[in-house]
Order: sequence, then C-alpha cells, then structure tokens
Amino acid sequence: MLKELAKSVYYMPHYSETDRPTLGLICGDTYSLVVDSGNSPAHAKDFLDLVKKMAISPVKFAVITHWHWDHIFGIKTMDLLTISHDETKKKIDYMKTLKWDDASIDERVETGEEIEFCRDMIKREMPTRDYLELKSPNVTFNDKIEIDLGGITCVIEHVGGVHAHDSSIVYIPDAKVLFLGDCIYQDFYSGEWSYDLEKLTILIAKIKKYDVNHYVTGHQNPKTHEEMSSFFDDLTSIGEIVGKEVTLDKAVTRFNEVRKTIPNEEQLEYIQNFVAGNQKKMN
Repeated sequence: MLKELAKSVYYMPHYSETDRPTLGLICGDTYSLVVDSGNSPAHAKDFLDLVKKMAISPVKFAVITHWHWDHIFGIKTMDLLTISHDETKKKIDYMKTLKWDDASIDERVETGEEIEFCRDMIKREMPTRDYLELKSPNVTFNDKIEIDLGGITCVIEHVGGVHAHDSSIVYIPDAKVLFLGDCIYQDFYSGEWSYDLEKLTILIAKIKKYDVNHYVTGHQNPKTHEEMSSFFDDLTSIGEIVGKEVTLDKAVTRFNEVRKTIPNEEQLEYIQNFVAGNQKKMN
C-alpha cells in the first residue's frame, strides 16, 4: 500500500536506484488526484496497481510539477486528466519531438542538451524505449489553480526556482501537506550544480506562506515543518556566508570564520553550489 502522510494524503516513496521520484495521491469524496506521473510506464503502472487496492474515490486528475523526464514519462500510462503550468506543457510538447533511443540520448549529452546523470538513469529504468510514448497535459494554468476533489481542495501554484523554471507546488490546506516536486533543488542542467541565493530566497518566501505540517519532495523522504525550516535556514545561511565569492577555498574559509567549524559533507556541497552560481553570473 501507499504510505499515509495525513488524512486523505498518501505517497509512493522515491527510489534512487533508477531515479524514481515520489508520487502523491490526494483523495477527496468525489475524486482523487495524483501528483506527478512517474519516470516510466512501469513506474506509473506500479503506482496505479497500488491505488487499485485502495477504497477511494475515482482517480481523475494528475498534476505535473515540472517538465523533467522522471516526472512525465508515465503520463500516457496514468491516462488521467493531466494538469500543468503553461511552460511545462511547452517543454513536454518539445520532448515529444525527440527520439529516445540510446544513440539519440547519447548525442544530446554530447551537445549539452541532456546530462549524463539523466541519460544513465533513463537507460537503467528503461533498458529499451521502443514502447515509450510521451503525452502532453490536457489543462494548463499560468499562476495558480484550485481543484475541489469533494471535501478536500488542492491548490496548485507556479513557484519557479533554479531547478526548473516551470516548477509548481501542490498544497492541500485541509491536511497541511505541501508537495514541492523538485523546486528546492539545484540547477543541474547548466554546468556545475548551482544555487542562486536571490532566486532561492524568493522561492522559499513563496513556500513559507503556506501553513504546512509535512513537506513532500521529489527525491527525499517527507520532512516535518521543523525539519524543512532547519534545512531552509542552514541553506540560506550558507548562501549568505558565501556571498559573492567565486572561489571554493575562500568560501570555505569564510564558512570556517563565521561558523567556527569546518563544513560537513552536505554543507560543503552547498558551498560549492553557491560558488558555482556566482561563477555562472560572471559568464
């Protein structure tokens, strides 16, 4: 069965071995809604098979949080009324024109359009892709849309961020649960993985305006309000310490001076992310 996070809200945990993201399920009295469609037809089918075992209202809607392959390759298999931001649909429409055989993906990695990590995960999740057929969302929105499932409402808002500019979040006020998709993650499609402090601050402000008990991210276990607040505070603090520094050694030295300690492995990664973001601004 899917894991219950709050009343009427469930999720299928992420699986990092093949980059399967977390999928969500919100169940109303009239309809149910899915958050993201999975990274393959098999992922979508595994999810739907679990849903069929549940005594819930008919699943009618699927909301796509952003355009990345691991969140959209299951849209056709889900076969639901699919909703996304305008830009998400435009990206998917473009992806429908691409070929997904090994040679084509390899070529896009060579040109820089695709990255090695995604190529490798696509091949691991789907060794062959002859059967893969992408499908575009049915309904799009520009800023925000609300869906009444019967006794429970979902608020879908475009928030952007550096990971994917089209990123949207799904908030369930009655359950105080917020599905973030991948919006809080780094930009990894333009060179070194990076964060931009200014854009991150704007994004976090959009997220924090919601009253949330549980946050669901695409590739981690759900976090409590306290856990996510701590993460946001540490991340923005590191960004402020790095400032406009463009060399890692100097940024680490600044961290040592301010925190009076050396960064742990995770903090060092974030320092590198902000340094990389500053370097991109110079180019």
